[in-house]
Amino acid sequence: MGDPFFNSQRVRIAELALAARLPTIFHQREYVDAGGLMSYGQGLREFYRRAAAYVDKIFKGASPADLPIEQPTQFQLVVNLKTAKTLGLVIPEAFLVRADEVIE
Repeated sequence: MGDPFFNSQRVRIAELALAARLPTIFHQREYVDAGGLMSYGQGLREFYRRAAAYVDKIFKGASPADLPIEQPTQFQLVVNLKTAKTLGLVIPEAFLVRADEVIE
């Protein structure tokens, strides 16, 4: 799982993994934008959007203890073909067709 420190260092993490020729799979698409190979999970934008909805409810008087715990409902599979090519990997077409986004 990510945290603010790792999120702030995602470009460096992707660079180090690529330099070591390590394929990487992350939980957020922002790591793929930074150069990681692929991700499957909820993006930061959606996470913050849902957090803002909770804050809005609290500002309107809802008790935090009464708010339900939410699980992500949307997951994105994102693949970076540029990184795959750099690592010498061939991603099968059948896999790419299932991806929500392919970065070239």
